[in-house]
Amino acid sequence: MLRPGVVIESCEICRRPKAVCVCDRIVSYPTSLRLVILQHPQEQDALLGSAQILVASLPKVQLVIGLSWRSLGHAMGEDVDVSKWAVLFPERDGRSGVREASALEGIVVLDGTWSKAKTLWWRNPWLNRMNRLTLKPKQPSIYGKLRAEPKREYVSTLESVALALTLCGESPEIEAGLHRVFRTLVQRVRDADVPKEARKLPRRTRPPRVPKPVKEP
Repeated sequence: MLRPGVVIESCEICRRPKAVCVCDRIVSYPTSLRLVILQHPQEQDALLGSAQILVASLPKVQLVIGLSWRSLGHAMGEDVDVSKWAVLFPERDGRSGVREASALEGIVVLDGTWSKAKTLWWRNPWLNRMNRLTLKPKQPSIYGKLRAEPKREYVSTLESVALALTLCGESPEIEAGLHRVFRTLVQRVRDADVPKEARKLPRRTRPPRVPKPVKEP
């Protein structure tokens, strides 16, 4: 069992304890769709955070950490046609504002707990003016009881992105492959019996590294 305050050998790539590291399961999945992850600063040290798996698995992912940006282009550091992008966020009536998901060039996703995601949403009013992609997952989150979600249809960042990619016309194998890695992470955390108070990663002392993916089967 991993206990807080005890020195644990960690992976140099993902910073997770080696007992729960999933770098050995990473597979690279090329996509046509681009993805921008706006991550709440407090989420970057979460042991169960799933954004890192997406960054390692999807070549067209851009991870941006912060709280506020003037626009999508400001967050990305480039000019972008916002009309061809959509943000993943639930509508009150559960309906998606995107008519042709397959025509999108990219997706924006907010990464953090539900309360942190709402903070990002309200601090960036330009998000509310974007096309909105609303999902209806058929299964509850892979997190299970390890990280409770406020509603059954609310799932992890990785699960949301995986489903959105399929909805936008990417290969269903990408969704299945991402789920396999995420299930492995969740199971390894369970097997290691990591207490809630110890589910924090050590602070970075150098830029993040991306694990070398194995070849797609």
